[in-house]
Amino acid sequence: MTDRSRATVSVTGVVQGVGFRPFVYRTATDAGLAGRVKNTGDGRVDIVLEGSAAAIESFLTTLRQDPPPLARVETITVERDDPTGLEGFEIVTSTDSTGGSGTIPPDTAMCDACLDDLRDPDSRFHDYWATACVDCGPRYTVIRELPYDRPRTSMDAFPLCGDCRDDYEDPSDRRYHAQTIACPACGPSLSLLADDGTRLAAGEDAIARAGEALRDGDLVAIKGIGGTHLVCDASDPAVVADLRERTGRPEKPFALMAPDLETIDTFARVSGAEREALRDTRRPILLLDGVADGRPDWFAAVSPGLHTVGVMLPYAGLHHRLFDHVAGPLVMTSANMPGVPMATDRESILADLAGVIDATLVHDREIVMRCDDSVARFSGGQRRFVRRSRGWVPESLPLPADTDRDVLALGAEFDATVALTQGGDVIPSQYVGDVDNPETVEYLRETVAHLRDLLGTDPDVVACDAHPDFLTTREAKAYVDDEGLAGPIRVQHHHAHAASLLAEHERDRAVVIAADGTGYGPDGSIWGGEVLDATLTDYERAGGLSTFELPGGTAAIERPARILASLLEDDERIDELLVERDGVDSERDATTVRQQLEQGVNTPTTSSAGRLLDAVSALLGVCTERSYEGQPAMKLEATGVEGDVLDYDIPYVSRDGDRVLDSSQLLCDLAAMTGDHTTADLAATAQWALAQGLAEVAVEVAESRGVETVGFTGGVAYNDAITRTVRERVREAGLEWLGHDRVPPGDGGIAYGQVVVAATRDGTQ
Repeated sequence: MTDRSRATVSVTGVVQGVGFRPFVYRTATDAGLAGRVKNTGDGRVDIVLEGSAAAIESFLTTLRQDPPPLARVETITVERDDPTGLEGFEIVTSTDSTGGSGTIPPDTAMCDACLDDLRDPDSRFHDYWATACVDCGPRYTVIRELPYDRPRTSMDAFPLCGDCRDDYEDPSDRRYHAQTIACPACGPSLSLLADDGTRLAAGEDAIARAGEALRDGDLVAIKGIGGTHLVCDASDPAVVADLRERTGRPEKPFALMAPDLETIDTFARVSGAEREALRDTRRPILLLDGVADGRPDWFAAVSPGLHTVGVMLPYAGLHHRLFDHVAGPLVMTSANMPGVPMATDRESILADLAGVIDATLVHDREIVMRCDDSVARFSGGQRRFVRRSRGWVPESLPLPADTDRDVLALGAEFDATVALTQGGDVIPSQYVGDVDNPETVEYLRETVAHLRDLLGTDPDVVACDAHPDFLTTREAKAYVDDEGLAGPIRVQHHHAHAASLLAEHERDRAVVIAADGTGYGPDGSIWGGEVLDATLTDYERAGGLSTFELPGGTAAIERPARILASLLEDDERIDELLVERDGVDSERDATTVRQQLEQGVNTPTTSSAGRLLDAVSALLGVCTERSYEGQPAMKLEATGVEGDVLDYDIPYVSRDGDRVLDSSQLLCDLAAMTGDHTTADLAATAQWALAQGLAEVAVEVAESRGVETVGFTGGVAYNDAITRTVRERVREAGLEWLGHDRVPPGDGGIAYGQVVVAATRDGTQ
């Protein structure tokens, strides 16, 4: 009598669209097991096994310890039963389910095996840009609904040819049940179009002609996996200047794509960890420090006034083919005009970018959901997201709360994402952008609807920022009024930042420094330099920066020299700086700014660390007019890189019994030192004083309250010098340090924090 057993196995996690069923098939047949495997509509993989007990145990060990490279197994449940005499092993048709969907795989870069096929003259995939297998290619951006099968993706428009059908059905082939399999005979095709839509070339010739256009200095829009890039020759400053003129981006840094690491080494310093991240299958844009010596002349054109540059390696077959025709590096920036979501199809590319592009290289595979490139930066050897999008979305994040409510969160206003709960997890969306106009509001709605459909989530409550005038706040009210969701739960901006930090580390409490540009405070002022005693549910303001005014409101943000009128005490010096730095026409106009302060006309009060850094940047003449978000502070960081921190006693005052850094005295002291020290030294000193001052307050609060952990969040945490200073002071005090790793410290992490707060808080506050 044989020792024959039966096991029914259910696997959850990232197990659809990652070659899991072919892996199960091969593992089972190698072990001599009979049975079947199928995807379910709720994101699981269900397996039935019959065979010897030892073979089944061996199979389960492999399942746990050596799954496919793109898979992430979260749970495995096994039920034993009597065998029924199954013979052979098969992959069966996927099933629908009403149990809610599982985790959807993110898009990944072309794998080495597919790239080898693309390069192999004897392969039928030779030079074909859209080849893919179970280990690579588009996933999230082509899926319409689960379970993940070809008819439920945008690849359903491309019926398989005989050869691809054979590969798809061959268990020994890595394209076995690869839903995005394609070849030149049956897959998507390319066209090069003129700016008026006239077809200039097709197929392989389209790539060659696009390369020729780029070599000639043209601006070309290239449709990729999750969106479209504006592309030009990065090594020609005149071409880059033309791109800036046409797009209205006078100084915003452009991301680059380089053909290989050797090219990147010619203009940027790359650590071992950064090299590994650049080569990772997710292929983010990494912000790298420029080389100190021998920096190419074009560096300043793509990253004006900064010491860093964003760069990525090719991740799509089309990118690899393009670099067969150009030497690189290339500018690869999102193809959208300011305030408009990235174009994703032929019609929107030609309409939105009329007058900008000279040509566009497009394919005929639909992008179901746009997804911008992810951006990251390393600090202290640790990765920190600037934007969490392609390659990571829609992977889940932890929800450290026991709740039966499903929550939808809509983020803040700038750099927005949305987030939804699913079971015990949170699923953040891809980068949506600045939700400040009808176009991005519509994109936000599309993103919410798409995620709800894919995840099978029906939220009970909606959360949003506490700012009453954000369009996301109005959208939250619409979900309440139109769909009957509870809420909206309004989450204070900096509490959401703190909650996102706590949640990603699965902590309940910490003293958190939340430093950024703008966040609506419960007192009606603009917060942004806060030390909070924070839990997932609530927070207490326990210190931070002293307040100052923003004369003219938005005008002071755009022209930060105006902030000096609030921070400095010498009227003559203020007038001099306003004329010199702000560009006002006369001393009379400068006096008007001061009078605006005296009369309290349009002068909102703030404690913003971001605005304080902007003011320092203006004081030192580093940046006096903001053309993109974060510009003055980013240029200040770049200036301080070569500077030394001067001896300086940090000034403090008391606010409502709490210790706060004296913002005004800091600026007055810096103004007094401007004639005796270099701009670089003063920039370094200002950043150190801000960081050290906030860190001292946070450490004092933590020690006095018996809290063992101090964290740092908010947009200012992108500044490497400031983050390093805070981290060193916290660790010096013997306290645990928390920094972001899985979500951005900026507003891209707000929706995650809002979900966590709403899930743990009772009522609809």
